[in-house]
Amino acid sequence: MKIAVYGKAFPLEARPYIIGLYKRLVAEKMQLAIYSRLDSFLKENCEWNESYPIFNDHIELKKFDSDFLITIGGDGTMLDSVTVVRNSGIPILGINTGRLGFLANVAKEEINKAIDGLINGKFRVDERQMIMVHTDSKIQPDPNFALNEVTVSRKGTTSMITVHTYINDEYLNSYWADGLIISTPTGSTGYSLSCGGPIMMPGSQNFVITPIAPHNLNVRPVVIPNGSKIRLKIEGRENEFLTSLDSRIYTCKNDVELFLQKSEIAIKLVQTDLQDFPTTLRNKLLWGLDRRN
Repeated sequence: MKIAVYGKAFPLEARPYIIGLYKRLVAEKMQLAIYSRLDSFLKENCEWNESYPIFNDHIELKKFDSDFLITIGGDGTMLDSVTVVRNSGIPILGINTGRLGFLANVAKEEINKAIDGLINGKFRVDERQMIMVHTDSKIQPDPNFALNEVTVSRKGTTSMITVHTYINDEYLNSYWADGLIISTPTGSTGYSLSCGGPIMMPGSQNFVITPIAPHNLNVRPVVIPNGSKIRLKIEGRENEFLTSLDSRIYTCKNDVELFLQKSEIAIKLVQTDLQDFPTTLRNKLLWGLDRRN
């Protein structure tokens, strides 16, 4: 079995778990490839002298032809790994050495159980839809897709921006706000949730449009079919605004229109017997602290 391992930076207390993962993979005679930044961390902080193939981007990863990509870190690391996987179809298993861990939801204490699941075929693969964006200018985001959300927000000012929003060329609303989030079901437990958006189950065929600190209190999040095409036009006191695709941020001029729709690329996430979405919700959102349960 070919395994690619992705990670960037870690708290030093995570070192035993990272080394434990590698020892287990080596013991199982896996063919390994390591992301370059993770390899550097290991050699600098973990007395790591092993040598394995290194990859830096999606082109090099695709050449390795791995069966799975294992990410070590938090949800941010897993979102970053999407830009390396892209359209290769490689399933991703996320191990959480971070804090919350909605996506990377294999606890570091359960690494060996998760590897057992991969070896014994006790897992399923969930396809997660993504959202893509392009502009009407020569400058395009690259890569132009996001697993969690696309966000437009103000830049260089405390003043609100106005986001004129159209769905399938029909006018929806002009949002006077700090910004606007267009989230996938996967991203509904992220930034959108913190701004009052709904939780959507994985596999839901929808996007949710969530305003960030809207000036009008009666403006609420809206759930739309993911077959819809969204057009955004931004106005503000400054000449530029920010567009973010997950954690990747781009600066755009106010005369640039954004066009969003469902991406043709879907990402595959590995779910072992240790994980299911309702359990993740209860654990991460502390629903179990309700004494009635």
